[in-house]
Amino acid sequence: MNQSIALRKPRLSVRAQTLAALCAIAAAVVLPQLVHLLGAAAGLGSALGEALLPMHLSILLVGLLAGPYAGAAAGLLSPLVSFALTEMPRAALLPFMVLELGVYGLCTGLLRNARMPVIFKLLIAQLAGRAVRAGAILIAVYGFGSQALPVSVIWTSVATGLLGLVLQWALLPLIVYRVENAANR
Repeated sequence: MNQSIALRKPRLSVRAQTLAALCAIAAAVVLPQLVHLLGAAAGLGSALGEALLPMHLSILLVGLLAGPYAGAAAGLLSPLVSFALTEMPRAALLPFMVLELGVYGLCTGLLRNARMPVIFKLLIAQLAGRAVRAGAILIAVYGFGSQALPVSVIWTSVATGLLGLVLQWALLPLIVYRVENAANR
């Protein structure tokens, strides 16, 4: 048997992908709220959420496990649902988060079957998502004259979110490994 076929993950049904996307959207709304509650209890306000990037976790994970359709749908819809229910992320950040998380979900989904370590899939998706977000911010500021966000938010969000990136690199490969091994049994 061809080894590349044997390593290919099974394609999920539309129903399974839809359920995965809905679970990811729910997690992308609930996890940030829990982190913000912890931040408020610790006197950090929203800083803990900005550092841990809790919304990103479920979007990256659903792409890795369920593919590009579920990943992209969850990434595009999560910030909108979260904003509608909790008014977070802030309105000024909302369009940029929609783009960034949509790219995260799409990229990890497209890389789902790629023969490379999960950490590399994450790095590629994270770089692509941040590049699209940075490009959109630059277009908004320099192309349309928007003053809703300063250009410096591109760099400060990366520096602030380093702990969240490390958390993603540590947790997501382990979760994917566990889920895939459980599915193979």
